[in-house]
Amino acid sequence: MDWLESLLWDSSSIAHIVCLYAFVISVGVLLGKIKICGVSLGVTFVLFVGILMGHFGFTSEVHILHFIRDFGLTLFVFCIGLQVGPSFFSSFKKGGMTLNLLAVGIVVLNLVVTLGIYFISGGHVGLPMMIGTLYGAVTNTPGLGAAQEALNQLGYTGEPIALGYACAYPLGVIGIIGTMIALRYIFRINLEKEDESIHSQETDVAHQPHMLQLEVRNESINGKTLMQVKNFLGRQFVCSRIRHEGHVSIPDQNTLFNVGDQLFIVCSEEDADAITAFIGKQIQVDWEKQDMPMVSRRILVTKSEVNGKKLGSMHFRSMYGVNVTRVNRSGMDLFADPNLSLQVGDRVMVVGQQDAVERVAQVLGNQLKRLDSPNIVTLFVGIFLGILLGSVPFAFPGMPTPLKLGLAGGPLVVAILIGRFGYKVRLVTYTTMSANLMLREVGIVLFLASVGIEAGKDFVHTVINGDGVLYVGYGFLITVIPLLVIGIVARLYYKINYFTLIGMIAGSTTDPPALAYSNQIAPNDAPSVGYSTVYPLTMFLRILVGQMVLLTMM
Repeated sequence: MDWLESLLWDSSSIAHIVCLYAFVISVGVLLGKIKICGVSLGVTFVLFVGILMGHFGFTSEVHILHFIRDFGLTLFVFCIGLQVGPSFFSSFKKGGMTLNLLAVGIVVLNLVVTLGIYFISGGHVGLPMMIGTLYGAVTNTPGLGAAQEALNQLGYTGEPIALGYACAYPLGVIGIIGTMIALRYIFRINLEKEDESIHSQETDVAHQPHMLQLEVRNESINGKTLMQVKNFLGRQFVCSRIRHEGHVSIPDQNTLFNVGDQLFIVCSEEDADAITAFIGKQIQVDWEKQDMPMVSRRILVTKSEVNGKKLGSMHFRSMYGVNVTRVNRSGMDLFADPNLSLQVGDRVMVVGQQDAVERVAQVLGNQLKRLDSPNIVTLFVGIFLGILLGSVPFAFPGMPTPLKLGLAGGPLVVAILIGRFGYKVRLVTYTTMSANLMLREVGIVLFLASVGIEAGKDFVHTVINGDGVLYVGYGFLITVIPLLVIGIVARLYYKINYFTLIGMIAGSTTDPPALAYSNQIAPNDAPSVGYSTVYPLTMFLRILVGQMVLLTMM
């Protein structure tokens, strides 16, 4: 039976380590699916199963635990960066600026309450444990990893900060959802009226394509070319089809407009009224029943050599006799502006004759199988560059230890930049959502299992004989006070719709259970929009703020 004893207890055995992680992760994920009052803890249950196994002596050598922990964290935050990168900078536009300012207010108040408790208590609970409690209270696991990385730089040997995180996390989830419910009763929210308000609001769709069917009525453009009409208007639009004397064709820049011609035009929403007023009136035409058969087809960009090329540089009209009217990217339709840079994964709407459309499909790729697997080169090049950036020390006056972005901040910053600008250097950043989620989940469960197993031996002692109850209470205050303050300000001063507000609250705490609750009570997608608007900036700040406090104040 020596083999069984080695499998169960030999901390240097590879079989023991693999089995331990497999057990902790599988049991943790299964338990995380259990819902209480419609709320589950998700993969965070892996942390608690790891703590339980560590308490009973099932562990591994410390350097192995640290390697798996750090690798999992790096993989997780890099995949998050790739996901949020394309929307990171655009999230600051117009209405998104207000939501992001409110989310930053929540992050700042979380830190203020944490430091306030720390100083009022006279440092009874050490600053590292307070930071761990902070991240449990706001349910932010990547921030916990970044804080641990900062403590490693400082040579910290005290209690694992994951203990504070584990104590504060469950009540943190309850506190976030409880605050949403409290705001609903404080302001006597009528969900039906809030839903009506969402639908009646004018949304910002200026960047989205709008389709028009027009008949030329303006005598002043009779006999003028398409290019001349565009110059007169001073607005971008695509004329994908023209019907002249009963014959349908695809116009180019030299095509003449005549009174009575029927046009199929794609433009941005904000330009639609001006174009209609200038050209003529809206009509209805069955373009499928014309003498020259035209097809419209979405073509998938899969060739890496197309990545980053501007739409205008592809010369689709002059070379292939087709028009591109719009581009679908990540589920959103974009107007086909000539300056729009194509990316792998885009779906391009092409209008033209069948054989011409087929030639364009060959140019763009249109091979779905090429997108089924993640781009491993981009992934590991990005991780390599992220670790390099994370290792660079930045010295600031008054800071005893130079600041490093570490294994969390460095890969996150590089991933955001690659996700947004990678196409400019021909880096293919596209990956299927399922592949991204798989890599993220593998990374986070490896991290949580490692943290739990290492912290397990001290957990029960800390809770029963130590400050575990204090961590729970402090964490609840850190969760609730900032959310109530900013929630009241957002509702009273900014008049934020309730469904958008609870989505913003879920995003500012990066809490999936809170988002799930928000979506459950909302008859619209406003919570998801609010969540995705503030999530990129909030995640970035959560990862950086804890380690900066530790490096500055310890």
